[in-house]
Amino acid sequence: MSQDKHYLGHRTRLRNRFMQNVEGLQEYEIVELLLTYVLPQRDVKEIAKELLERFGSIKGIFDASEDELKSIPFIKDKFITLLRLIREVNAIYRKQKASEVPVSQSIEEIAHYCIEKFGDKKEEEFHVLYLDSNFRIQLENDFPADEFYFSGTVDKTVVYPRKIIEEGIKRKAYALIIVHNHPNGILQPSEYDKNLTQFIDIATKTVGMILFDHLIVTSGGYLSFKKERLI
Repeated sequence: MSQDKHYLGHRTRLRNRFMQNVEGLQEYEIVELLLTYVLPQRDVKEIAKELLERFGSIKGIFDASEDELKSIPFIKDKFITLLRLIREVNAIYRKQKASEVPVSQSIEEIAHYCIEKFGDKKEEEFHVLYLDSNFRIQLENDFPADEFYFSGTVDKTVVYPRKIIEEGIKRKAYALIIVHNHPNGILQPSEYDKNLTQFIDIATKTVGMILFDHLIVTSGGYLSFKKERLI
C-alpha cells in the first residue's frame, strides 16, 4: 500500500517546496502541482510531462483548446475548469489592482488585464473602460462586473460610438479607455482603427468626456495610442 501511494508524500513535499521557493520548481512540477487538485488519487508526474511535451510550455497549456487538452489521457473537465478559473481570477485581480490608482500609473496593469481577458480570443472584441473624475476605473456596483463591449468577426467588430457615449453619460463617466484585440497577433493599428479613434475622440469631447487612450492587445503584448502619440 505504501508503494502504491508513494505519490501522496511526494505531493506534500512538492507543496512545501512551492511555498518555500517557487523558483526552485521545474516547469513540469508546477503543472504537476496543478494536477493534484483535480486528480487526487493518481500519480500525475507523467501526465504533467506529457502536457508540456504536447503544448510546449505552461502558456501553451493555458492557450490550448478544450479538445486539445482532452486528447491527453486523464485530462477531464475539472482540469479545464481549473485553468479557466486561474485565468479569470488573475484577470480580476489585475483589474481591481489597476482600479486603485489613476490610469496614468496603471495603464500597464490595465493592458495586461485586457490581454488576460480577451487578448487570445479568436474573434475581435471591443471593450470600453469608463473612468471617474480621478481617472480611476469606475467601481462596479455588482460582481462580476458587466463590461460594456462589442464583439465581431475574426478581423472586424462593428462599433457604435453613440452607444459608447450614451453608456458613458449613464455612468456619469469623466473619461474612458477603449480597447480591442487583434486575433491575427499584429499590434499595428489599421486605418479603420485610427479613424475610429479620431471619431470617438471628437464624440467624447462634444459631451465633456475625455478619450484617455486606445489599446490594441494580442496574447503577446499591447500597443497604446497615447504612447505612440496617435491621440
